[in-house]
Amino acid sequence: MRYRNAPVAIEWLCKAFGFEKHLVVPGQDGRIDHAQLTFDNGMIMLSSVGGGMFGRLMKHPDEIGGAETQSAYVIVPDCDAHYARAKAAGATMLRDVQDEDYGGRGYTCRDLEGHIWSFGSYDPWQPGA
Repeated sequence: MRYRNAPVAIEWLCKAFGFEKHLVVPGQDGRIDHAQLTFDNGMIMLSSVGGGMFGRLMKHPDEIGGAETQSAYVIVPDCDAHYARAKAAGATMLRDVQDEDYGGRGYTCRDLEGHIWSFGSYDPWQPGA
């Protein structure tokens, strides 16, 4: 994932969604060359918007009318508490927390730069899910 203000995004993702910093590699002029944030046993990687191969291949949501071509789904143990935390931190809710037809509870939101995230308690790795 790419962020225009990656240092602020990293702090916000940790506060709003509960990620933890695993590795943050600062670049020049306050940019982030590479960051790894963990949540339970999963990890996301991000950096500042910029040049290079990915800079040519990717568009930021604000460059394409707020659209995304993919989004992350993160399994959380308590979806209602996670929803409240994200909402309090300023996440824009696209789908409020609700029971899912396939099991569990979930919600969908935008982060501070418009990326779309889904969080829920449904875990397809669990037997009977």
